[in-house]
Amino acid sequence: MALEPGRSSELTVVVDESMTADRMGNQGVNVFATPELVHYFEAVAVQALEPYLEPGQGSVGTRVDVRHLAATPVGMEITFRATLTEVDGRRLTFRLEAEDEKERVGEGTHERFLVDMAKFLARIQAKTAG
Repeated sequence: MALEPGRSSELTVVVDESMTADRMGNQGVNVFATPELVHYFEAVAVQALEPYLEPGQGSVGTRVDVRHLAATPVGMEITFRATLTEVDGRRLTFRLEAEDEKERVGEGTHERFLVDMAKFLARIQAKTAG
């Protein structure tokens, strides 16, 4: 299967205490935290790519532009959607959307690059070696 615009994936999570702004240091704010929004947006984009990667190929995130539009309380579901909108060589751009049970809570774009995992890991190893 070809990696082309229109490919998408969804991921649904239930907000728990470990995902709150309070846990990120914003005391008393027991709603879904913005860093968690970014985390799940990246996760759903990776999930969208998985079926299309060739053996030895992976992807790395290089840019995230996100708006957190509304608060979601603990216990509510959020569905994350990533849709591939552009393929430019190794650069991939995704449209991101998140909705809880009542409204849209997040949106944005995410950029990833396809990488040869062996070369990528060798570069990281060389960086840590000296």
